[in-house]
Amino acid sequence: MPNFTELIDLAAERLGGKVLFANDEFFAEKENLLKASKPVFIEDKYTDRGKWMDGWETRRRRTPGHDWCIIRLGLAGILRGFLVDTSFFRGNYPEHCSCEACDAPVDATVEQLNSAAVSWTEVLPQSLLRGDTHNLLAVDYPQRVTHLRFHIYPDGGVARLRVFGEVAPDWEKLRAAGEVDLVAVENGGLAIASSDMFFGSRNNLILPGRGINMGDGWETKRRRGPGFDWCILRLGTPGVIRRIEVDTAHFKGNYPESCQIEACNALGRREHDLQESLGWAELLPRTKLQPHHQHQFEAEVRKVGSVTHVRLNIFPDGGVSRLRLFGTPSEK
Repeated sequence: MPNFTELIDLAAERLGGKVLFANDEFFAEKENLLKASKPVFIEDKYTDRGKWMDGWETRRRRTPGHDWCIIRLGLAGILRGFLVDTSFFRGNYPEHCSCEACDAPVDATVEQLNSAAVSWTEVLPQSLLRGDTHNLLAVDYPQRVTHLRFHIYPDGGVARLRVFGEVAPDWEKLRAAGEVDLVAVENGGLAIASSDMFFGSRNNLILPGRGINMGDGWETKRRRGPGFDWCILRLGTPGVIRRIEVDTAHFKGNYPESCQIEACNALGRREHDLQESLGWAELLPRTKLQPHHQHQFEAEVRKVGSVTHVRLNIFPDGGVSRLRLFGTPSEK
């Protein structure tokens, strides 16, 4: 299991995450909590309510109790850890936080989520926070969840909240749909290792939609020695890949000269061993790439049977925006 911060942010705004309700947001809006951008501080910026802050900030509490909000995850999944980012909150951060979770319909209303019909379970006990810090808090709760109730004690500000975990898609429904993108983040795909990701995260490869700019892809540093760069990805479920898309959108002077894709079935093996030679088969032969282009491969894709992992090799280095692996899930 990788460090939980290498997993998917299940609450990411671009994946559909949303703060549905906050009991108070006097100084700074609840929506800031899930913003993709890093928090910023503008020293001389004020509003008619006080200092402008890039986060969720409640007023100073003068009565018993504490503040809280409800979050709908963008993707249902198994929680592994939280990043509670209190950047720039120095004299106004909460002393503690805790979190509850539930599995509810994705369209559940705030009223329904607060009713007795929904059962909330504490997944993170009350935990100490530090100000102006990335507070990393591990979670051990093996059940699928869709919504969170995030509590801060007693009040204050949090810049960002990241909710790391493993996506838990409904594969029975997806199998009925026929061909799917087996490595898409919404279908449980995950980039588990790479030679380098100096300029862009490997998990950008499997995000929904096309890349929005050059920073929204996987990009390695310029290689000054022999060899090539690579990324290993785990499929959401074992499957047979029949069609591939390699998108170099926005990579114009820094796209790879070519790529190759290998695949293997690693059921019963440790993922740590995948970087060794464990029966990788060539799925897509080394193929020349073009800049800023959506490459489609079907006739070129070789029949290698049911696989669990792929390795995208790029020569010698550079950036790829998206990787799509269309196919059918294997029968259980």
